[in-house]
Amino acid sequence: MDNIDRLRVLELYSGIGGMHYALQESSVPAEVVAAVDVNTTANEIYKHNFPSTPLLPKTIEGMTLQDFDKLNFDMILMSPPCQPFTRIGLQGDVTDPRTKSFLYILDLLPRLSERPRFILLENVKGFETSAARDALLKTLRECDYIFQEFLISPTSLGIPNSRLRYFLIAKRPPGSFSFPTSAEIIEGFRMSESPDSLAVPHDHPTPSESEREKTGTIIFKLETERELEKKRNQDKQETVQRLQDFLQKEEEDMDRYLLPPKTLLRYALLMDIVQPSSRRSVCFTKGYGHYVEGTGSVLQSCVDVELESVFKSLELLSEEDKLKQLLQLKLRYFTPREIANLMGFPADFSFPKQMSTKQQYRVLGNSLNVHVVSHLIRLMIS
Repeated sequence: MDNIDRLRVLELYSGIGGMHYALQESSVPAEVVAAVDVNTTANEIYKHNFPSTPLLPKTIEGMTLQDFDKLNFDMILMSPPCQPFTRIGLQGDVTDPRTKSFLYILDLLPRLSERPRFILLENVKGFETSAARDALLKTLRECDYIFQEFLISPTSLGIPNSRLRYFLIAKRPPGSFSFPTSAEIIEGFRMSESPDSLAVPHDHPTPSESEREKTGTIIFKLETERELEKKRNQDKQETVQRLQDFLQKEEEDMDRYLLPPKTLLRYALLMDIVQPSSRRSVCFTKGYGHYVEGTGSVLQSCVDVELESVFKSLELLSEEDKLKQLLQLKLRYFTPREIANLMGFPADFSFPKQMSTKQQYRVLGNSLNVHVVSHLIRLMIS
């Protein structure tokens, strides 16, 4: 780590404070001089956990060049809205109104009286092919920044959760990065690393029937032999921790997280089911606990029952017998605390008492992995 003075950090789109926690974890001497976000639920959580940080509940476009100059910051940490770039969204890119604030930042950057030394940006996979990213790189080059882009999933840090995301770190001279930069996007944390085979983006489409026919026979559930093999291989990756290390130890009433009978009957064949011994889980999105398909994994809490045996010939049974069979697995949602654990939030992170479980899932689904960002901050500074 360079001998650096205490850095003044501006946290834009601050959400529930994932960037702030990453900054703390990185051990870089720094203070967040202001956090900016318009989401009232996220702001309540941020204030609850960082009561002494100035939080500006306003739009970024509502801030003038003078407002930014007054903050006199050395670093920007930001996670602009990802909806314009997700592969299942409309991909409005720069025409999406939600991109407006980000383009406003790019417009302000060259005009700041003192440009920040460091910039870190996080977004979804898909951002790297957008016009917004082209505008970002153009602005950085004009302002003489050196930069590096990454696509990283927490699995490359041994965390059993796929959340493939785009990251960019930028630095102003003097000084360069401590690693050789590349015009290519680096996948994972090491240049030599092959693309992260465990990473499944959160908008990974469920294969259609015709695609399934092409990829092999369906074994059980709506999974092909290839999909099943991939999951088995992920569970053999000993460099990745087991999910049990992230589960709540205290005896909270877990029954309230059990999947209701109606959900079991309707979605049993579409769920991604994992066990405490698994070394994988799919990305948790803001719809978790509300929608079932493609929003995150569910946990089989009764491990004495073999998953395959429950799903074998399931479709031949009556609804009553089908339910009886499925209930044996004791399938439950991961709790918000467990998802926060997988996303690297520290033990002292908490939600205000009045916050509903649904609200907690929503904000976590919009957040980022703290450990990944912490590593990137260290990489950017050193």
